Amino acid sequence: MKIFVDADACPVVRIVEKVAKEKEIEVCLLCDTNHVLQSDYSEIKIIGAGADAVDFALINLAKRGDIVVTQDYGVAAMALGKGCFGIHQSGRWYTNENIDQLLMERHMAKVARRASSKNHLKRPKKRTKDDDERFEESFRRLISRVLVE
Repeated sequence: MKIFVDADACPVVRIVEKVAKEKEIEVCLLCDTNHVLQSDYSEIKIIGAGADAVDFALINLAKRGDIVVTQDYGVAAMALGKGCFGIHQSGRWYTNENIDQLLMERHMAKVARRASSKNHLKRPKKRTKDDDERFEESFRRLISRVLVE
């Protein structure tokens, strides 16, 4: 098992590395040329800029049984299709049972945004310590589950 992180602006990279290091699991962080990452634990792959370039590189590298950390539902769906496990930065697991609903919600939100005459974007709410704790607890449970399968 290996952990792949869609690391462009990912707020949980350090948590992933901390837990992976404890469990001695390899981590690969993928980002585009617009981001600078440094790590003393993870392998870092910098992918050429371009729409979805990091996403496709991640999916090409991931194999059955790997864990993919991403907030992109499309990446999560492709990862599930390859037999990978997926987790969102909120700690929510992506599963074959919930991915279709998540993709539909994403589509409906996009349709609503296009239909709205208001084009202002709300900033996401600030990440809290509780958010990080929820993610870490869920991530640890996911790793435990994957290790027994």
